[in-house]
Amino acid sequence: MKISVQREDFDCGAEIEALARGNPRVGALAAFVGSVRDVNEGAEVGRMTLEHYPGMTEKSIGAIVEQARSRWDVIDCTVIHRVGELQPTDRIVLVAVASGHRGDAFAACEFVMDYLKTRAPFWKKERTSEGERWVEARSSDDEAAERWQEVK
Repeated sequence: MKISVQREDFDCGAEIEALARGNPRVGALAAFVGSVRDVNEGAEVGRMTLEHYPGMTEKSIGAIVEQARSRWDVIDCTVIHRVGELQPTDRIVLVAVASGHRGDAFAACEFVMDYLKTRAPFWKKERTSEGERWVEARSSDDEAAERWQEVK
């Protein structure tokens, strides 16, 4: 399991390749990559600043990954989340899951991402054409995470 909160960009291909390298049990890899959009809630985004609580953030992400491992056949998982100043098109997050089967890989990847959006201690501030603003949690993110409470 790899969890990294970092300022530097990451190589998606290399990270995904490293998950399965040399492991014959891996039959499926599922990945999600999130990036900074140039428009959010109708305003042009020029820059985004992501802040976090060092130590607590990594621990929180680790707990999310462990929950996924307890629900699905997860062989390995990588979560990389960037912090600091980001521009539109910059990558923010990678969640990649290796499993024996695609269903487990897809479900675990989606679960980790849904919980990452709602439970990990990150704060986002956008600099937009309308000024600076903190990005509020979306009810759609909460609803996405809540549905996993029903799924075992």
